[in-house]
Amino acid sequence: MAVTRLPGTPRLLRALNDRAALDLLLTRGPLTRAQLGEMTGLSKVTASQLVERLEERGLVRRVGEQAGGRGPNAQLYAVTPSSAHVIGVEVGPDGVVAACADITGTVISRVEQSTKDTDDPVGVVHKAVIQAAGEAGADMSSVRRVVLGTPGLVDPQSGEISFAHDLPRWHRGLLADLRRDLNIPVFFGNDVNMAAVAESSGGAATGVSDFALIWIGRGVGLAIVIAGRLHQGATGAAGEIGYLPVAGAEVPHNASRRGVKGAFQAIAGADAVKAIGKQFGFRGAEAADVVRAAVAAGPAGEPVLDEVARRLALGVAATCAVLDPPLVVLAGEVSRAGGDALAERVEREVAAITLVSPKVVVTQVPTEPVLHGALRSALDAVRDEVFGSTTD
Repeated sequence: MAVTRLPGTPRLLRALNDRAALDLLLTRGPLTRAQLGEMTGLSKVTASQLVERLEERGLVRRVGEQAGGRGPNAQLYAVTPSSAHVIGVEVGPDGVVAACADITGTVISRVEQSTKDTDDPVGVVHKAVIQAAGEAGADMSSVRRVVLGTPGLVDPQSGEISFAHDLPRWHRGLLADLRRDLNIPVFFGNDVNMAAVAESSGGAATGVSDFALIWIGRGVGLAIVIAGRLHQGATGAAGEIGYLPVAGAEVPHNASRRGVKGAFQAIAGADAVKAIGKQFGFRGAEAADVVRAAVAAGPAGEPVLDEVARRLALGVAATCAVLDPPLVVLAGEVSRAGGDALAERVEREVAAITLVSPKVVVTQVPTEPVLHGALRSALDAVRDEVFGSTTD
């Protein structure tokens, strides 16, 4: 059976060329019209028309000149930063952190709000978002999307949040309340998933299409990226590795109840890490403090790292035996404290107990990965909206 191919319409071709040019300006700009023509394969006339079209829409602007040979200097163009803004919010049990970025990805403000003395999540988010936009000098009409990285399950269909046990005031219906209050698109993203977005866009998983990220901090979590896309599961519960049944831990039969720890959480979470440290004479206010002290102690701290790695490897091995990713990223406070010493031990242990041997590395996003992932998630969506509408 013959396949009929529909020819590309001039409108579609213009849109594709415009998007290619905007992406080049974001990653390699500023550029001249001639340089854009060379990089996109367009003629000088077509490239000039493209730049004029984008300039008229306010998406690009002249930012200087480039001296050449004979004739006048060539104009340099760049994406107009103020053509759109996004706001990312990291939500925790004690407060929220919000940051505003322009469409180029430049973060231009960061604010914090405490949640300790309020039972009004809408009010807290509202104040943080408005303050972040204000300090960035961005009018709210230019803010195209707000993404909140938060603990809990995010339903892939409705976008609603549930089982956010650390945030008892966060509930179904909150998403609609936030959208009504801010009058702009608002989206929830699971915090560990947002950390994986940050890792893939500028961290240890840059350029890797398949990987798993294991978060070890107050809690344990997993993010799965397959073919460059987050895998969330039917209900958003993919990655709730804390509930993974593992040998040596009691498996609860009331896992959905508040305060109930899953089996893997019980043996590899923060409390378990502190208990391991205490067994070998290392104490700390937080689990990361214990691991950091063990690393600093050299040979004396190796039993702590060995035992933590052995337990972490149970969750990593279970994940890799099913998904077989080439890369596993260890993230969260405990993982950062353990560094390469912990990652190398986990890698060896996983290879010893399974048929797979993924590379195990420590996060390369040094600070606030959830916040940066929320910003990146918002940016990707808004760029598609703004850059995809160039021929409207």
